[in-house]
Amino acid sequence: MMQAIPTKSSAREKLMDDLRTVVSDAQNWISQGGQMTGEELAALKDKLERAVVGAKDELVKLGEPVIEKTKEVAQATDNYVHENPWKSVGIGVGVGVVIGMLLARR
Repeated sequence: MMQAIPTKSSAREKLMDDLRTVVSDAQNWISQGGQMTGEELAALKDKLERAVVGAKDELVKLGEPVIEKTKEVAQATDNYVHENPWKSVGIGVGVGVVIGMLLARR
């Protein structure tokens, strides 16, 4: 059976659910901490730690495509600069002049 590939929106929803769980558990721990037994506190701490680990995993999953895309863009830019050095220098000078003019107006 094929496993469905999670979409960005479902990954974000999962992350948001994990973060809500972390916040909710932390609020419970704070508000009821004085009334809980050692076992109850240990169970809540364990649940909170699992939720934090889950949220961190989701953040990593969400970041991987961004990192890959950044690497692709950097490689494409590097190739363009090597293939068109003078055009790249001209673009850099043009951008520098525009930024300089904008900063000089202040």
